[in-house]
Amino acid sequence: MNDKPSRLDLLHFARRVVVQQATAALAQIDGWIADEERRDAERRQAEERRPPPPAWLIQYGLNRANLDAVHLGGCWAAAKSGRCRPVSREQALDALRQHVTPCVHCRPDTELGVLD
Repeated sequence: MNDKPSRLDLLHFARRVVVQQATAALAQIDGWIADEERRDAERRQAEERRPPPPAWLIQYGLNRANLDAVHLGGCWAAAKSGRCRPVSREQALDALRQHVTPCVHCRPDTELGVLD
């Protein structure tokens, strides 16, 4: 009696091992894909739910009492300062009329039609 497996038996065994490993690897990759698709969907939903940026901003001084500048809502300089609050168009106009400095980068005075 021959206890040694035939070459054909060994090849069939090797194929079953490769199929098993490939199936496990594909399941892992499919899990990664599902996780990434879920994260992308969450990011899109968060962007859709995000309120629109304010149209006008007032930048306050370090002591939060002085008004330093008027900005457009999407101004990068306003975002960088971290001391801005959203205001209405009328409040932005009023601040400019009271000689609060308009931002030199986003030029809210031009957008509002207030020229010196």
